[in-house]
Amino acid sequence: MFGDINKVEIMGNMTRDPELRTTNSGTPVCSFSVATNRRYQQNEEWKEEVEFHNVVLWGQRAEFFTQRAKKGTRVYVEGRLQTRSWEGENGNKNYRTEIIALRVLLIDRYERGEGYEGSTVGNSENSASVPSSKPADNRKPKAKQPSDDEKIDPDDLPF
Repeated sequence: MFGDINKVEIMGNMTRDPELRTTNSGTPVCSFSVATNRRYQQNEEWKEEVEFHNVVLWGQRAEFFTQRAKKGTRVYVEGRLQTRSWEGENGNKNYRTEIIALRVLLIDRYERGEGYEGSTVGNSENSASVPSSKPADNRKPKAKQPSDDEKIDPDDLPF
């Protein structure tokens, strides 16, 4: 039999600057949101939908990401879905579904002249590279292809 799968991949633009916090035990955690757009045709009319995703990134990767990303940054996020609940001040139960990021890529933004070169925030401490300061050109943006040491080892996945 096959096991269950909980895997998410999104690519879109950050809707706010990342927020870095530290847990009581000292672990860094970063939260941010990403907007993805869907364009489709209904009858003869083109329509667009926007979906907003809450993303959480843990550990040193959270610190690295917070230093390099900002509102408007285009990102590719790979991770899993998790829903948490808590009781609000008014006694109502609240729910929030988030993507727990296992890997985040900062995507090229040359067409806007922002200078990102596909920096990676991967699942190991050495998998990140520093953004480039290359001048803008007219090529389409491309995500950096991860090297073999940046790829996720299925044995390392928490699910």
